[in-house]
Amino acid sequence: MPHLNSLPMPLRFLFKLLRHELPPYAQEPHNLRVRMLLAIGGWSLIMLCGMWGAYYLCHGKWVLMASHAILIALGIYTLILINAGRERLVAISMAHGLLVMLCVICWLDVPTQDVPRSVHMYFLPVAAGASLIFRKENLYLRLVLPFTLLACCLIFASSHIGIVKPELIADQEIRLLGAWINNLAALAILGVALIVMQTDISTRHSLYADMRAALAQGQFRLHYQPQVDAVGNIFGAEALLRWQHPVRGMIPPGVFIAAAEETGLIQPIGTWVLKEACAQLVKWSKDPNMAHLSISVNVSASQLRQPDFVQEVIEIVMRSGATPAQLKLELTESMLAKDVDTTIQKMKALRAFGISWSLDDFGTGYSSLNYLKHLPFEQLKIDQSFVRDLLTNESDKAIVETLVVLSKNLNMMLIAEGVETTEQLNYLLNKGCMKYQGYLFSRPLSIEAFEAFMPVFHESKAYMQLKAQLTLI
Repeated sequence: MPHLNSLPMPLRFLFKLLRHELPPYAQEPHNLRVRMLLAIGGWSLIMLCGMWGAYYLCHGKWVLMASHAILIALGIYTLILINAGRERLVAISMAHGLLVMLCVICWLDVPTQDVPRSVHMYFLPVAAGASLIFRKENLYLRLVLPFTLLACCLIFASSHIGIVKPELIADQEIRLLGAWINNLAALAILGVALIVMQTDISTRHSLYADMRAALAQGQFRLHYQPQVDAVGNIFGAEALLRWQHPVRGMIPPGVFIAAAEETGLIQPIGTWVLKEACAQLVKWSKDPNMAHLSISVNVSASQLRQPDFVQEVIEIVMRSGATPAQLKLELTESMLAKDVDTTIQKMKALRAFGISWSLDDFGTGYSSLNYLKHLPFEQLKIDQSFVRDLLTNESDKAIVETLVVLSKNLNMMLIAEGVETTEQLNYLLNKGCMKYQGYLFSRPLSIEAFEAFMPVFHESKAYMQLKAQLTLI
């Protein structure tokens, strides 16, 4: 078998998928379909435009050759960015690039009595692909752009507008052959796009139904990832939602969390998570070895927007008998962009009750640092994207060092997530970040595994490495 890197990108992508080598975000079913559509589009551009570009080059049709060369470059650009995980950027660039270039080529593809216009047919698969790829985006990308593509198809199909100059038009024989090729190729790509769309819709509806059943039948589980301080003590855990499907097995959160937000199921699921976390705190309070632990729970934007959010959280905590100070609610930075005043009021009300707040994924959004002065956060979390390349990326180093200083000046706890190697731990420890979470210490564990892990953590390799590093400081 040839080496994986020597294979064409679609085959390489398929092999990586079968071997589970794609990153987690790319393994989400909708994202997989987006990547496949973009890959099909990129290779279609390279092959079709390469064929026509070579013909036009040989026959001196320089304008047509140049327009097809631009499309070849767009196809190559698409494949490069797919490999880099930049699907959204490449999808936006590709949709707008094709919109412009197809209009230009249609302008040159003037229909005659013997040869119909055919290039406009490519607007159809582009519109279908855009409607699938941008279904979660803003109004312009979700509706305006696909309908603009369809409108262009209708305009060029029903009119004879264009430039009629012999030096810009191919010979009649090749145009007639091209009309057949373009129509067949466009319909084939459209058929693939429609099949992918139908699969996406049916899978999504099936997922929605399964999630409702999962909530009713108790298929959701909480796993706990330990949080460790610089002394080597486990001081808390983050509660992470997992779905144990009776047929599909363990479904990763990247697959169902977004779907839960779309359907509104995130609110009852979030309520269930809070109740489970509080119930677990009560159980731990009866164990001297576990009573000191806190639990961090992620709060969704939909939950936070509910008018009765504060009252609901307080009632859950009081009914469970949990200590409010041991419950920590986590917000992502992107959630601070809207209705800041109401968010501040809700956060302060729960802070007065005793619940603390953590700002998750800090540094990845666009919120103003000014928010930190007004929002009652006790903890900042360094996003794992900054920790991952910490040792090789100077920008990540600068961001982490800035966050360490910022947390000290604001008197906030700082915790780094995604710590996977001893080298990352040593760097963070030397720079003054004293709390950590990541696979170096433990993966997220079921409650049974977590409780079994607690008494043996001090015998683990990660603990020994942490203690050894402390002796060097």
